[in-house]
Amino acid sequence: MHKISAVPDDDMGRPKGIQRVRRLPAPELGALWHSIFIDDRLKTQLLSQAVLNFTLRSKVERSVIPLHGVILLVGPPGTGKTSLARGLAHRTAESFPSARFQLLEVEPHSLTSSAMGKTQRAVSDLFSQSVAEAAATGPTIVLLDEVETLAADRSKMSLDANPVDVHRATDAVLVQLDALAETHPNLLFVATSNFPQAVDSAFTSRCDLIIHVPLPDRDACRHILKDCLEGLGRTFPVIAKLTASPEFERCAAECVGLDGRAIRKMVANALASSPQTAMNPALVTIADLFAAARAAKAARLEGGKAK
Repeated sequence: MHKISAVPDDDMGRPKGIQRVRRLPAPELGALWHSIFIDDRLKTQLLSQAVLNFTLRSKVERSVIPLHGVILLVGPPGTGKTSLARGLAHRTAESFPSARFQLLEVEPHSLTSSAMGKTQRAVSDLFSQSVAEAAATGPTIVLLDEVETLAADRSKMSLDANPVDVHRATDAVLVQLDALAETHPNLLFVATSNFPQAVDSAFTSRCDLIIHVPLPDRDACRHILKDCLEGLGRTFPVIAKLTASPEFERCAAECVGLDGRAIRKMVANALASSPQTAMNPALVTIADLFAAARAAKAARLEGGKAK
């Protein structure tokens, strides 16, 4: 049996599949929550569902409300699902100041194996031992990134790539989710997927809430770009002044169609628009930002055509 340490960033003796363990609340995760600009109603719904998990499940029989303690975030890559999940863990723990929460981050790819039966055993051990032991010590939130890796849609599997073992791994996830839902009401899984169509329907049926995290609209693009420029402004004060430019709104509008990560990377591309600006980022102009945004969108459109 593996023992889970609740000390953050403790690499010693960490069981297979557990990438990181953090104590909660963690202020740096709170910053992530605020860095993701989506409709406030979605954030409120997400936090409310997570809080309900820890207030209701220990008091109400599952025959009345069959909560599994699973939230799934889906949406295009770069929209901030993982950051939102980590921030959610912090905000949930903040809601229960007298409790000692912890966050387990799972590395799903470390569990897969080409050897028959090994993936199934690794998945079973992760849930039945590592996760169960952590939940036995107190309220626990588990981040399952790229959940389609562990709960692949069995109806779409081909006869290649050892499908029997993948079938069994998905079966193991479902069996363990059911078992943990019965025995550990102080446990919450927050899963993410860029490809919800690849997630097994039996997994999604066990989700208490599925939230679609969309690409940012014009207002969200404005907030993301402003947040990025103001953040740079803490080091290069003149960059923050670009948000007051008459062309700022036009630049933000040009970002529509990009995800949040791409918008922030686009700003970095603007800072590298010339050797002079790269040497002194304070020289960046709103024209540089607009050109970088237009180039990023063009590259995305070309990438889409190439698929």
